[in-house]
Amino acid sequence: MSTVIRNARIVNEGRTIEGDLAIRNGRIEAIGVVGSFTATREIDANGAWLLPGMIDDQVHFREPGFEHKGTIATESRAAVAGGITSYMEMPNCNPLTVDHAALADKHARAARSSLANWAFYFGATNDNLEAIKTVDPRLTCGIKVFMGASTGNMLVDREETLDGIFAGTPLVIATHCEHTPTILANEARAKERWGDDVPAAEHPNIRSVEACYRSSALAVELARRHGSRLHVLHLTTAKEMELFTPGPIEGKRITAEVCVHHLYYDDSWYGPKGNDIKCNPAIKRASDRAALLAAVSDDRIDVIATDHAPHTREEKDRPYLKAPSGLPLVQHALLTLVELTRGGQFTMEQVVQKTAHAPALLFDVKERGFLREGYWADLVLIDPDGETDVDVEPVFSKCGWSPFSGHVFRSRIGATFVNGELVWEDGAFVSDRTGRALEFARRI
Repeated sequence: MSTVIRNARIVNEGRTIEGDLAIRNGRIEAIGVVGSFTATREIDANGAWLLPGMIDDQVHFREPGFEHKGTIATESRAAVAGGITSYMEMPNCNPLTVDHAALADKHARAARSSLANWAFYFGATNDNLEAIKTVDPRLTCGIKVFMGASTGNMLVDREETLDGIFAGTPLVIATHCEHTPTILANEARAKERWGDDVPAAEHPNIRSVEACYRSSALAVELARRHGSRLHVLHLTTAKEMELFTPGPIEGKRITAEVCVHHLYYDDSWYGPKGNDIKCNPAIKRASDRAALLAAVSDDRIDVIATDHAPHTREEKDRPYLKAPSGLPLVQHALLTLVELTRGGQFTMEQVVQKTAHAPALLFDVKERGFLREGYWADLVLIDPDGETDVDVEPVFSKCGWSPFSGHVFRSRIGATFVNGELVWEDGAFVSDRTGRALEFARRI
């Protein structure tokens, strides 16, 4: 099927133009004024923003092993409903994605059920360095290193193992940076004061600035020593911003990511939200949030992602110490960023740069992330005059709840195309065609 989208505000590569876009055989055929292009489907965007679909470089879709929380099928549907057309999924499932067979199994699962395009990280442990060195670079977006506590045997804390990983792989090394001994000491002090009734508001004090900075600084030092490609995930503190360089992503060997919830919330929200915004690393002070927003604007932070990590309502309703960390975010991520543009924190062009262009460049994603003729037609239409009431709209993540409950966003996802296929339109799924594995334009 061929499609032409007319009368759109096309946001791409640092500018916004009014025009049309034509799709044929899953790819973008023409941009601008497409004139008499003959198509089997025409869509009048009526002035809506037309963006390249978001490439979310950090999600946890919970399959295999935790399907009661989410599956590739359910979470990819939520992603598409939110304008996310491609995702990179994390290895801390069960079994862990730390060997070649587990990686192949996840690709097979996605091919059966993922509405969005996919890629998977290969996980590091203290014991799988040889598997990391021999992983097929066509089958993974990068190596995930938990330099802080995680599910199963995924805390990498041996100095010789970290040296081996940073010295031994040409792939992007994506790190979760928190210093576990510092966290445990902070938690012990909190228990001395509150016993088993530690309040959720203590979370940013337990998962503290010091815990984050100590680990992030180590990752940056290792990357500089070995010349590695390092991508530090979900940064949360003003202090960590001194570790990174402002400027364009092209040519950087060390890059930084922030997540939508750390840009949207600060610690004043623990009162009304409690465990619903408990995540690792923690949402911190208003001054940290302000520093993160400023770092997005000066290109010190390169990528905006979600760290989508659903848990059931029952799990989140447990007391703070027993409630798991993680939030379902993919369905409302782009809408939160549009909301921030309305507040003047950054522009729509910057949103597109951080959610589509930069992840494509960073991970060498082939023919995606930009609106260019010949590229795959991964697109999202956002209605700037629409409205999304989170408490009225269905939540498609399997957990059935959203940390944005109570919010009404002043925009709406009008349509999402994946590989040229219209999958989501006017609040409903209109296709169940699966996406494709991301390909990488690497010379490895």
